[in-house]
Amino acid sequence: MSQPESFAALLRARASCRGFLSEPVAHEVIAEVLRDAQHVPSWCNSQPWQVTACGAEETARLAVALYEHVGQAGHASDIDFPSAYEDEYKARRRECGWQLYEAVGIEKGDRVGSAAQMRENFRLFGAPHFLLITTPKALGPYGVLDCGAFVTAVLLGLEARGLGGIAMASVAGFAPFMRDWFDVGDDRDVLCGIALGHPDRDAAANRFRTTRAPEGEVVTWR
Repeated sequence: MSQPESFAALLRARASCRGFLSEPVAHEVIAEVLRDAQHVPSWCNSQPWQVTACGAEETARLAVALYEHVGQAGHASDIDFPSAYEDEYKARRRECGWQLYEAVGIEKGDRVGSAAQMRENFRLFGAPHFLLITTPKALGPYGVLDCGAFVTAVLLGLEARGLGGIAMASVAGFAPFMRDWFDVGDDRDVLCGIALGHPDRDAAANRFRTTRAPEGEVVTWR
């Protein structure tokens, strides 16, 4: 397989993992993934991402505390969440949501079931490891853009090693808690998390794949 073919296969194989085995990942493997991701491009080579990487014990402790906190706290993010999903963006979001609910056996209209599934975000989907990603406030949208490239590289690096991961904006919706838990400075924004580990191939939530828009919807040739 050529390098372009290998790269394309890696992109197509990656999926958001929502069910993990309890077996931890070796520290050095996670460190390798992060070292590889460090080579993504960034604005003026600023490399704005900062990562706090949690081992199995700390991840388990965080998941318990975060789940409890979310049950009694309101949404508060450092970076504004989307104000609305409209047109094709709304359609894609809805399709993804219904694919997940169908996979785990939640019927349309089951608000209790869908809410319970949503709250699995705050158990970190049972992942044995968690990464918190923060970005400097002063770098604004360009720092966020660069961190997005880094997050993508981490997810691809995990996939290349047979591991699973999921980028989590959900945890950034409770930024004050995350800021206090991880002692994040006031000069940085809580951007997202990444839950990771060995994927549970039998987990119902891992049994679907999202679709991708055709080229004609996203590319204009001039």
